[in-house]
Amino acid sequence: MTEFKSEFLKTLGDRGFIHQISDPKGLDKLCASETVTAYIGFDCTAPSLHVGSLVQIMMLYWLQQTGHRPIALMGGGTTRVGDPSGKDESRQLLTPETIEANKAGIRKVFERLLVFGDGPTDALMMDNADWLLKLNYVDFLREVGRHFSVNQMIQRDSVRLRLEREHHLSFLEFNYMLLQGYDYLEIYRRTGCRLQMGGSDQWGNILSGVDLTRRMEGTETFALTSPLLTTASGAKMGKTAAGAVWLNEDQLSSYDYWQYWRNTEDADVERFLKLFTTLPLDEIARLAALEGAEINEAKKTLATEATALVHGRAAAEAAAETARKAFEEGETDAGLPTVDLPAAQLDAGLGILNAFVAAGLCASNGEVRRNIKGGAVRVNDAVVADDTLQLTGADVTAQGVIKLSLGKKKHVLLRPAD
Repeated sequence: MTEFKSEFLKTLGDRGFIHQISDPKGLDKLCASETVTAYIGFDCTAPSLHVGSLVQIMMLYWLQQTGHRPIALMGGGTTRVGDPSGKDESRQLLTPETIEANKAGIRKVFERLLVFGDGPTDALMMDNADWLLKLNYVDFLREVGRHFSVNQMIQRDSVRLRLEREHHLSFLEFNYMLLQGYDYLEIYRRTGCRLQMGGSDQWGNILSGVDLTRRMEGTETFALTSPLLTTASGAKMGKTAAGAVWLNEDQLSSYDYWQYWRNTEDADVERFLKLFTTLPLDEIARLAALEGAEINEAKKTLATEATALVHGRAAAEAAAETARKAFEEGETDAGLPTVDLPAAQLDAGLGILNAFVAAGLCASNGEVRRNIKGGAVRVNDAVVADDTLQLTGADVTAQGVIKLSLGKKKHVLLRPAD
């Protein structure tokens, strides 16, 4: 592994953020000698980013913490095209109104992790719609398109893998690489940006921008990617049976977010502490050395620190306390996630299978049945053995809820509503 001299690259290396760098020595020298401006792009395909994007956001965080200037680029323009990277089919085209609404939603997380302003290391937020939507197509082809080799483009993973599997790739998507490459050129011209970062699936797109900037401006710029993360068991980061692990509170409660990290597999604890918290490395080493039941303390620390970064310290500590009461004291606490359902449904009888799916604890009736057979399903802390059980008003506790539990760690309150 390369021994870096710059604080930025040393920090990223020590914490496991680096997958590839176009010129490690050149970038290290640049970061050690001057304030570097770097950017990462985020397309506006949903009203919130999810945990899968958090690695990139943390890279911007550490960039600023080590004395450099981060740019969070909103993809108001590129979202209208759709990135084919890692996809077997075309992304759904979104309306301009939906893109704007999504853009407003995903900006929120950056305000917690980055300091914006006019200072030399203060973060900037840009939107590629500002230049992409103004392009003249013929002029763009003459001035920019001529620098791209189709031979090279079809060898990039985002294109090659789609073609090898004989899945449709539209000309619209094929242009995405040109637009992302042009973004790098435009941001360099506007800010002097010399580094683009992203996930490893963006390597080819980023190199296209490096090459374009060199050809049109005669300037050396750099590419840096992080590994695409999976859990120790091979699951994709940011996905659960109940859906995506969103970063915004209005998409996923801080309690459920805390629980996602609390349920980390033992083998992932050290890696995730390095990537998703700002704890010092010596403290992480101490936590990672815990064994047996004590590893749960490290998981709780991971959950609280990761939640504090995204939702704030107060929300993180409230989630930790709710979990402690629910799991260690057996309390039904109002801080648990709550799902409202019409009281009429209970009057008619609500099947246990439908209840657990509606609560988001299981993805299908079959999954509920399997968990019932395994003894993992409980209602008001009583184990359920019958998959035909009907919940009624008689199951509502004195607190006005029905507590559904899957295993020891997942709880949801059903609350009848008029």
